[in-house]
Amino acid sequence: MIRDFVREGVEGGWDVRDLSRIDRDAHVAADVAIVGTGAGGGTAAEILAKSGLRVVLIEEGPLRTSTDFRMREREAYPQLYQESAARKTADKGITILQGRSVGGSTTVNWTSSFRTPSDTLAFWRERYGLRTFDEAQLAPWFAMMERRLQIHPWQEAPNANNSALRDGAAKLGIPSKVIPRNVDGCRNLGYCGMGCPTNAKQSMLVTTIPAALRHGAVLLTRARAERFSFDGTRIGELTVRALQSDGIAPSTHTVTIRARHYVLAAGAIGSPAVLLRSGLPDPYRLVGKRTFLHPVVLSLAVMPQPVNGFSGAPQSIYSDHFMQTQPIDAAIGYKLEVPPVHPVLAATTLVGFGDTHARIMNDLAYGQVIIALLRDGFHAESAGGSVALNGDGTPVLDYPMTPYVWEGARRALLTMAEIQFAAGAKAVLPMHEDAQPYESFPAAREAIARFPMEILRTRVVSAHVMGGCAMGNDVRESVVDEYGAHHHAENLTVFDGSVFPTSVGANPQLSIYGISARNASHLAQRLTGKTAAPIA
Repeated sequence: MIRDFVREGVEGGWDVRDLSRIDRDAHVAADVAIVGTGAGGGTAAEILAKSGLRVVLIEEGPLRTSTDFRMREREAYPQLYQESAARKTADKGITILQGRSVGGSTTVNWTSSFRTPSDTLAFWRERYGLRTFDEAQLAPWFAMMERRLQIHPWQEAPNANNSALRDGAAKLGIPSKVIPRNVDGCRNLGYCGMGCPTNAKQSMLVTTIPAALRHGAVLLTRARAERFSFDGTRIGELTVRALQSDGIAPSTHTVTIRARHYVLAAGAIGSPAVLLRSGLPDPYRLVGKRTFLHPVVLSLAVMPQPVNGFSGAPQSIYSDHFMQTQPIDAAIGYKLEVPPVHPVLAATTLVGFGDTHARIMNDLAYGQVIIALLRDGFHAESAGGSVALNGDGTPVLDYPMTPYVWEGARRALLTMAEIQFAAGAKAVLPMHEDAQPYESFPAAREAIARFPMEILRTRVVSAHVMGGCAMGNDVRESVVDEYGAHHHAENLTVFDGSVFPTSVGANPQLSIYGISARNASHLAQRLTGKTAAPIA
């Protein structure tokens, strides 16, 4: 039997408070208040708590632990994702998968862990003046988090879904590599996106947050950070709205957080939303702007033998070949990976209706899927999107797909189809509403060349949201400096993917871990006068 040590810790006295249960307003005092418990907030929590600071963590979602993870999509998506895994851009054209529970997206991601690519770091230094963002200076922080979270290349054989990418690419002379994963004792189940039932995934839920709680941190769940109060130079307090037991509807009670320092780590949609609701100074109207997604397009192959893409490590093979075949600021590059193929996720992503859709779902075990992650943010025609507020104060992302991005999407569909046929596919169905299953690459190539590349006709998804609180040393084009310090509020820092001035060009969790570890250590030294101890 797998121990649920997180639940044991709560029962043993960790200070975890579910705000859906409070019956009156309350106040909490701390040295540091952290909004969000994902990659940035969770990393910062351990470093700051171990430095002797009183830390309070504020999480909008619930605390769910391994006992709750039963590998069922119908349970996991409503419990663990923003908007039940159906968050959309303003035009409803892009589905965004984001975590919404303790651990944030680290609780539900597919474990792929890459250091920030060197060409991305070079672009940030040259274009945005981030002088300390070079491989040599960041390498110790990435290495520290790799040790802390057991990140290493996957040692087991890839499942058939990943093998098809490797084998098809090899036949075409396209290089591929093994993905590093943050796992320890992985049972190779394949249900990472529904929470790890064995605690093998080294998410914030089972690593840094328990460590922070053991060092006296307080965790508030079902707690929505509404707004900061600001006196012109400093934040005085944070108003947190208690949510009802459904974790969505607000209750009538609030908790007021008073801290020496505030860390915003609510993600690249949530962090800009808090700043916008708070009305903090934004003289150049930068908050929420240049928000990036790694827009993803998909291709489904029907293979002659079962693939069972719902079983085994979901991502273990990748190719960066099409990231590296042109300059970073020229034609948009794309990274090739595969996703898990679970029934609900597949059904809501597939194109087609009625009998066509039913036939594809009936043959799901034979389905092999490749995805292409488009590297946005490095070209004038790829300026990303913008976060705004709905009338009720909730955030929404508007993300226009420009002709430049669509051209990359078309090239990616062609590449994926060619690889799938090389891997032995009987038929390939690009995820486009005008597509049908094609039985040869020439037929697929001809059809893809004619597709009208438009939103809602081309299926686009994303699990990576970055930007919106960009870092930089020029206040005219950045919200925070290179250590995450807000340019206009002296006791506020931002530690999450929202600080990236472009997309990363790789799955972003390790970028967030390493950069947040560096910046949180810098903050700990500022607040305590002592060097922060490494956490690994």
